[in-house]
Amino acid sequence: QSQLVDAGGGLVQPGGSLRLSCAGSGFTLAHNTIAWFRQAPGKEREGVSCISQNDGSTSYRESVKGRFTVSRDNAKNTVYLQMNSLKPEDTGIYYCAADVRGVTCPIGYYDVDIWGQGTQVTVSS
Repeated sequence: QSQLVDAGGGLVQPGGSLRLSCAGSGFTLAHNTIAWFRQAPGKEREGVSCISQNDGSTSYRESVKGRFTVSRDNAKNTVYLQMNSLKPEDTGIYYCAADVRGVTCPIGYYDVDIWGQGTQVTVSS
């Protein structure tokens, strides 16, 4: 069974950093387009970042550009989201997601075939 396991969330002060991981089991992440979404309380789930299957190109939502970096370690079958200069508005549950048919970024909510279970990120002083 294909699964994604998110990890790495926590409580961090504004300006701090976290690195989220998304480990795949039962399938190869490098053969899929992988995205990170987040959902804040009372808000819709939104796309944050994406790494494409075909050429490894990346995309980011405007509010995280220059602060977040998505990367892939094929040997570990894992995708990472490095988050720096965190702000309170980055707070939410972060989910990794796989689009098994997509080859490019970005991907939308309804393109997702496999979701991770989510990891909580809280940015607060």
